[in-house]
Amino acid sequence: MAQEEAQKSADVVAVATTDKEVTVPAPVPEKEVTAPVASEEKAVPEKETSEAEAEKSVPVKEEETVVAEKVIAPSPEELEKKALEEFKELVREALNKREFTPPAPPVKEEKTEEKKAAEETKGEEKTEEKKEEEKPEEAVKVEEKSSDDVAPEETKPEEKSEAAAPAETKSEEKEVVQATVTTTEKASGAEEDGTKTVEAIEESIVSVTPPESSAAPVVVETTVVAEPIEPEEVSIYGVPLLEDERSDTILLKFLRARDFKVKEALTMLKNTVQWRKENKIDELVEAEAGEEASEFEKMVFAHGVDKEGHVVIYSSYGEFQNKEIFSDKEKLNKFLNWRIQLQEKCVRALDFSSPDAKSSFVFVSDFRNAPGLGKRALWQFIRRAVKQFEDNYPEFATRELFINVPWWYIPYYKTFGSIITSPRTRSKMVLAGPSKSADTIFKYIAPEQVPVKYGGLSNEIGGDSVTEAIVKPAAKYTIELPASEACTLSWELRVLGADVTYGAQFEPTTEGSYDVIVSKNRKIGLTDEPVITGSFKAGEPGKIVITIDNQTSKKKKVLYRFKTQPGSDL
Repeated sequence: MAQEEAQKSADVVAVATTDKEVTVPAPVPEKEVTAPVASEEKAVPEKETSEAEAEKSVPVKEEETVVAEKVIAPSPEELEKKALEEFKELVREALNKREFTPPAPPVKEEKTEEKKAAEETKGEEKTEEKKEEEKPEEAVKVEEKSSDDVAPEETKPEEKSEAAAPAETKSEEKEVVQATVTTTEKASGAEEDGTKTVEAIEESIVSVTPPESSAAPVVVETTVVAEPIEPEEVSIYGVPLLEDERSDTILLKFLRARDFKVKEALTMLKNTVQWRKENKIDELVEAEAGEEASEFEKMVFAHGVDKEGHVVIYSSYGEFQNKEIFSDKEKLNKFLNWRIQLQEKCVRALDFSSPDAKSSFVFVSDFRNAPGLGKRALWQFIRRAVKQFEDNYPEFATRELFINVPWWYIPYYKTFGSIITSPRTRSKMVLAGPSKSADTIFKYIAPEQVPVKYGGLSNEIGGDSVTEAIVKPAAKYTIELPASEACTLSWELRVLGADVTYGAQFEPTTEGSYDVIVSKNRKIGLTDEPVITGSFKAGEPGKIVITIDNQTSKKKKVLYRFKTQPGSDL
C-alpha cells in the first residue's frame, strides 16, 4: 500500500512537472511572439503605403516638370506660327460673316420715328375724343335720355350707340357683352339719381372701347429669314487677304503691333480696312498729284537703302516753316493726302513674298529749323499724322532716326514721348543732335546711299563703296589713288565739319617725271560746296595724292571714293 501511494504521488509529481514544463513556457512565446507580430503587421502597411505614395509621387512630379518645360519654353518661331494660324482663322470667320464691310445706314430708326409720330397723332386724337366725351353739354343730353327710358339698351343716345356699336356687332367678345349688361343693370337700378346712371354709362363706354394700338402689326418686322452670305473679298496694300504668303507677312505685322494678342490684332485690322475705305486709299494711289507736289517732294522723299537693304524715307520738318504751303488747314490736309499717297506707293513696292524679305522702311526725320513748340496747331497736326501712320501702317518702320534735333526737343521727348508714341515705336527711335547727326546716319546707312544734304556723297561718279577716314586734330592726312597709264581718274570727297585745307597732285612713278598740281591748296569752309569732286587724265602710270590739313582742335571725318576709266575722257 505504501508502495502504491508512493507511486501515485510520484505520478502526480511527474504530471505536475510535465504540466509546468508544457504550460509555463507556452504563454511566454505567445506573448513574446504574438505581440511583435501584431505590431509588425500593423506597421508594415503604414510603411508600404508611405513608400507606395512616395514612389507614385516621384514619377508624377517628373512628368509634370517635363510637361511644364514643354509649355513654358516654346521657341519664338512656334509662338509666332501658332498665333498666325489663330489669327488667320479669325480673319477667315470675319470674311465669311462680312464683318469688314461697314454696316448699312440705320433705316429702321427712320421707320420707328415715323411710327412714333403716328402713335403720337393717334394719342392726340384719343385725348381729344375723351375731352369731347367729358363735355358738360353732352353729359346733360345723356342724363335726359336716360331718365326718360328705363331700359338704356333699347333707347341709347346717339353718341353712346356710336361708342357701343362695336360691342353689339362683335358678339364673340363675351367680356364686352357682360360689361354692357352690368352697366344696364346699374342704370335701371339707379332711377332716383340720374347722375349715377351717367357715371355708370361713362364707365361702360370707357371699358367697352377696344384699344386701337393692339391692332398694330409688329411681329412682321422680326420674322426675317437670313439669306446665305458669300465670303467677303478684302485687299490691303494691294494684297488680297488669305490668298498667299504675302498675306501672312502683312498679318504678322498686325500681330507684332499688338504683341501677338490675336483679338486685338483683328480689331486693328478691321479698323485699318475701314479707314482705307473711308479715305478711298485705293483710288488715292491712282490719282494724279496736284500742283503742290513739287513743293511737297522737298519735304518727304525716298532715297537709297540702309546697310540691310531697307528703303530709306527722309522727312524735313524745317519745310513746315513755309507759310505759303502751310498757312491753313486746307493745305495741311492736302499735304497729308499726298503723304499717304507716297506711303501707299512705297508700301506697294515692297516685297511681301516671305517674312524674311525687306518689307519695312528706315525713316530719317530732319529737325533742322523745325517749328518751335509755340506753333501748337502745327504740332497737333504732326501728331495726328504720326498716329494715323502708326495705326494703319503697323510695323513698317524698322528704325526711325531723328537728326539735327534741337536742344529743347530732347527734354520734351523724354517728358511727353510716352504720350505721343507707343513703347514699341519708341524702342526703334534714335535721337541725335547737329554734331552727331552724320555719324548716326552712317551707323545705319552707307555714305554712298545718303543724300548730300544729310552728309553723304553725290553719287555722280558711282564707282566703289565709300571709304571713311579720321583726320586727327592739328594733323595732315593723305589719300593715294593709283592711276594706270592712259586712264582717267575721277574722285569725290567730303570732310564732315569742313574747316580744313584741301589739295591734290599727280605723282608719276617714272623717274625724271614731274609732279603735276591738280588742285591748289585751298580752305574748305562750312559755306563751301560740301562735296569736292576732281578728275585727272594720266598719260603715264602714277598716283593722285590728296592732302587734308586739319589745324583745328577737333577731329574730322573724311569720306571719299574714286573711279578709273581706261582710255576715256570726262
